[in-house]
Amino acid sequence: MKGEGASPKVCARLTDVTRVYPSRDGHGEVHALGPLSFDLHAGEFFSVVGPSGCGKSTLLDVLAGLALPSAGTVEFEGKPVAGAVPDGVGVVFQEDASFPWLTVEDNVAFGLRRSGVDAAETRRRVEFAIGFMGLRDFRHAYPSQLSGGMRQRVCIARTLVLQPRLILLDEPFGALDQQTRLLMGDELLRLWRETSATVLLITHALDEANLLSDRIGVMSARPGRFIDIVETGWPRDRDSRLAERADFGAVTSRLWSLLREESMRAMGQRSAA
Repeated sequence: MKGEGASPKVCARLTDVTRVYPSRDGHGEVHALGPLSFDLHAGEFFSVVGPSGCGKSTLLDVLAGLALPSAGTVEFEGKPVAGAVPDGVGVVFQEDASFPWLTVEDNVAFGLRRSGVDAAETRRRVEFAIGFMGLRDFRHAYPSQLSGGMRQRVCIARTLVLQPRLILLDEPFGALDQQTRLLMGDELLRLWRETSATVLLITHALDEANLLSDRIGVMSARPGRFIDIVETGWPRDRDSRLAERADFGAVTSRLWSLLREESMRAMGQRSAA
């Protein structure tokens, strides 16, 4: 049992991380991120919000090992992250990444088969993930026969079968309508609770970040840094009914008050580009 005041266990750590993109087509280099330092706590749901172009997706790419930092260090479970997605990390992007020529079942099984997991274990994990994500009745359907929300469920299920300890989500519901986003948020919270994974979500939607998160990192205009980390204080067993509470609106208002000036600064950067 943790002692009172014990520090949370660290899942991932960024220390003085910056990311600078080199000059291209005669334009100068772009300082996209940092310096940025923070600890992602094991088992928490952490969201990142910020102005467009502030480096949110760059942060996720660096944390996932999909991009190397220009300076600083990245660690997952105490080991350096360098140039490849570490074992135990799963990534879900906004774009529909399902394979249109494969059925739901074969899409979900794809990563396991590619990794050489034996057939019996693959069947067991796929059956669980399909059932968990409410896809059992669609297992033989192709992505073109599914709604946008269902296709995102397929992408999440394909990540779930890999049993990641850290799930990184880059605007996974950005193309969905508001009602579907809320319901998908409920599914995501259920996944988080039942797997005990650590989750980091990139989102533009302040209400989505508020509903889903234990903590929310608010980023500045480029180069992106955390200007504040907001603790929501919500119970672990929360769902979309949380949005009905008066104090829910207060947290969303606080996020916007932090972001308004940064968003205006980001608009100025784009106008000057």
